[in-house]
Amino acid sequence: MNAPDRITAFATAHPAVPAAYLTVTLGLTMFSVQPVLIALSLAGALVYGSCLRGLASVLAALRWQLPLIALIALVNPLFSAAGLTEVFRIGPRAIYLESIWYGCAMGGLLVTSALWFQAAAELLPFDRVMALAGNAAPVVALMVSMVMRLIPRFMRQGRSILTVQGVVSRGRGSLVASTRSRLRASSVLMGWAMEDSLETADAMRARGWGVARRRTTYARHRFTGADALRLLALLAAAAAMVGLAWLASSQYRFFPTMSALVPWWGYVPYALWMLVPTALHVYERGRFA
Repeated sequence: MNAPDRITAFATAHPAVPAAYLTVTLGLTMFSVQPVLIALSLAGALVYGSCLRGLASVLAALRWQLPLIALIALVNPLFSAAGLTEVFRIGPRAIYLESIWYGCAMGGLLVTSALWFQAAAELLPFDRVMALAGNAAPVVALMVSMVMRLIPRFMRQGRSILTVQGVVSRGRGSLVASTRSRLRASSVLMGWAMEDSLETADAMRARGWGVARRRTTYARHRFTGADALRLLALLAAAAAMVGLAWLASSQYRFFPTMSALVPWWGYVPYALWMLVPTALHVYERGRFA
């Protein structure tokens, strides 16, 4: 059992249960292009992130998340000039409100997906992914675990680079200097990622990865009858969520004019679905405290 300070949602369940939940949640998040659904998914990811890393860490991450959403919202109209409500013009190009709103939705969707991937790295660490698919598909299991931890590592390394640059360039706060600093940080981050991938490959080769055709693993997690009931209930609820998401998305459009958002009962169960990890986290921490 994990230490009390590392207890997370689905801690007592077989890895298949959180894997199913995360698969459905990520699918709903990435394919439901509807403002309210995106906002509910974002809220669920932020609340669960607060449980895992603390409110201060989540608020600090908003310093790059909110500007990213604003950047996508401002850049999207330059490439996709669609809509009927003209806001202003840049030379001969018209900027439409619908394009800006669609850019906001895309930016929110991108940030929300990144947050859920970050939560997935906590809910399904390497040992649980290997327990789920290690014997049947060890390469796929390894790739999934590495991809899931890639975004959190990128975020931590990016913050470290920006912190160092902020110390070095203290006192030079012009817009040009800030832009150059961000571009330099992106270049350093890409170089670090490629160097890290080469070092990881060398380390795996040195440790004999891929030498044996079949690797033996210790089966720590056993699929029980309780896990089967959890999985069935989860899949039944997931089918309902997919139906609600499809209904809400099909009734909303961005172009040529935006549809009006009205109160709807379907948002309530959708919000509860996104809060499942938070509720389980609170319950299991109280249970094993």
